Amino acid sequence: MLSEEIRSAYSAILNEELVPALGCTEPIAVAYAAARAREILGRMPEGLVLRCSGNIVKNVKGVRVPNTGGLKGIAAAAVAGVVGGDPSRRLEVLESVTPEHREEVRRLLSTGYCEVALAEGVENLYIEAEARAGTDTASVRIEGSHTNIVHASRNGSPAEIPGAPLPGGSGGGFGHPGDAGNPSRVEGGALADGARFLNVRDILEYAETVDLGDVAGTLSDQIEKNGAIAEEGLTHSWGAEVGRTLLKTRGSDLRVRAAARPAAGSDARMSGCSLPVVINSGSGNQGMTASLPVIEYARELGVPRDRLIRALALSNLIAIRQKVLIGKLSAYCGAVSAACGSGAGIAFLRGGGYREISDTIANTLGNVGGIVCDGAKPSCAAKIASAVEAAVLAQDMAFEGKAFADGEGLVSEDVERTIENVGTVGREGMRETDRVILRIMTSD
Repeated sequence: MLSEEIRSAYSAILNEELVPALGCTEPIAVAYAAARAREILGRMPEGLVLRCSGNIVKNVKGVRVPNTGGLKGIAAAAVAGVVGGDPSRRLEVLESVTPEHREEVRRLLSTGYCEVALAEGVENLYIEAEARAGTDTASVRIEGSHTNIVHASRNGSPAEIPGAPLPGGSGGGFGHPGDAGNPSRVEGGALADGARFLNVRDILEYAETVDLGDVAGTLSDQIEKNGAIAEEGLTHSWGAEVGRTLLKTRGSDLRVRAAARPAAGSDARMSGCSLPVVINSGSGNQGMTASLPVIEYARELGVPRDRLIRALALSNLIAIRQKVLIGKLSAYCGAVSAACGSGAGIAFLRGGGYREISDTIANTLGNVGGIVCDGAKPSCAAKIASAVEAAVLAQDMAFEGKAFADGEGLVSEDVERTIENVGTVGREGMRETDRVILRIMTSD
């Protein structure tokens, strides 16, 4: 029987990780850091300096920043955060940007107001923002997760952030990685504390037995918000129209719809749609991929809403289980781990047990576990579609009693070992891949 400690840890992880975000989370994190720096400075900065890790650069370069009129890039995100952002909204920081703000953003960008530099030898998710006005400076550093501020200072003294504990670290300007204490002091505590409990068997028992009152609000928000942006992507022309193309060329079969809806949501989101998404593992694309295929299957199968909520709890936790090992940002495409979760959620809806769910995970990872992440951009929608199609095939195979065998590539007889194998490849094996991708993307 699942202990109360594990049950509480899983609920806390879901409620902490599945939060709304407006736009791609990397440019939003940049905007948030810059908005916090202005807040600490206490007045409009005369200039900004942003230093970001390669993975932030990669994931901001090709995606449109919401509420900016189609602008792209770190400087655009940072200046939008300073001019019109509301840092109290965290990952919805740019919700408050107005048309007047957009005009000012464009004007400031044309003057070289914001300097951007690559931060070397830092965490994959790393953002430094420094705002200056006259002789005053304010700096903010984010590490590890998108709103996890581990350092904040004004004129060299530690600065308090309204509504948050005092970040670790001291000194003025930019600090050094690791000098700010434990990032989980500020945010990410539930996952940092509960990650050790994550495993497929316990996640399944949790999904079957959790008191829905503990997570229904969070997962209902995911159903509503992610469904709305998927509908927007299917109704209007966004990005490369991957979702609309799937339905137009392949018909409205359930399996097609399951791939088309998250792809359409990504079509809209990567192209600047201002509708919020409930994220998973710091990513809106992953949040949509872990939820929308499951929601589509639940609608087709006519399952009660409480069963859908349980399936989404399982799907999201299976996705998080993998991402804990891979890391928030890497060269490993997060659509795969999220689709793996949705495949498991679909198997759950169909009455599958531990064997079917484990085989679904292994079959998915044995198929598309090598898709690389070359940044956030419109083609993410196609990767989502491919990953979901693989996950749907994986659970169909599982219900036919078919699974890839122990020793076939990264697949192990034990599903936990398979997940760990893939996590090692994503976290360690693809580091050089990440560096090569970044070098190619920044060589022009």
